[in-house]
Amino acid sequence: MHTRHTQLLDFVNNENRISVALLAQKLQVSEVTIRKDLDILEKRGLLRREHGFAVMIASDDIGHHLSFNYDNKRRIAQKAAASVKNGETVMIESGSCCALLAEELATKRRGITIITNSAFIAAFIRKSPAARIVLLGGDYQNESQVMVGPMLKKCVQDFFVDKVFIGTDGFTEKHGFTGNNLLRTEAIRAMAERANKIIILTESIKFSQQGVVTQFKSEEIAAIFTDDHIPEEKKQFLQKLNTIIYTVPFE
Repeated sequence: MHTRHTQLLDFVNNENRISVALLAQKLQVSEVTIRKDLDILEKRGLLRREHGFAVMIASDDIGHHLSFNYDNKRRIAQKAAASVKNGETVMIESGSCCALLAEELATKRRGITIITNSAFIAAFIRKSPAARIVLLGGDYQNESQVMVGPMLKKCVQDFFVDKVFIGTDGFTEKHGFTGNNLLRTEAIRAMAERANKIIILTESIKFSQQGVVTQFKSEEIAAIFTDDHIPEEKKQFLQKLNTIIYTVPFE
């Protein structure tokens, strides 16, 4: 993707709705150029155009999510990858940061086994000869490309790992970590029951959002990998619960 397109998507993602004029100002190009860029990105299903504005669209597609704040997600994934040793077996749930973590482990570690419910992740790293992939069975959710349901719960019972890496859709001090899909959340919890440590990979913006389904209580989380824009009061709240928080620069 063109660097300007990536920057444009990041502006739209951060604002949800932003004017063509402001995009042109931020990117230091003409409004005609911005309109051409928006046409390209709209055809790829990454945003929606309204008169004089670019608007975010909701999607569970991981490829769609990877298009936004890619460099930030990559840094979070690289930081998390440093916590995994050669030869280790880990579980990785679906999500854009998690997909990049899987790629880091598959290309830069030796003898890693990745157990996942994400068909996207399995395909994403399929060409790496260094990693072994175990894809859990279940009911297939087409847009998010994940396995869920009773069959997944039975499949995952045969495994036990030290770490499970998951994404999240939101966080509040009152409700903990939250998601936006009940079946996917149930699958995540089933995977987490087979791990010693639950580790969250997420961008800091998720700490200012709230999902509709409870994923985990705050005290259940062993560690969080995020960027350094995490709100200070929420960082302190989690640290008091002995959650270790690792941050990377948000650039």
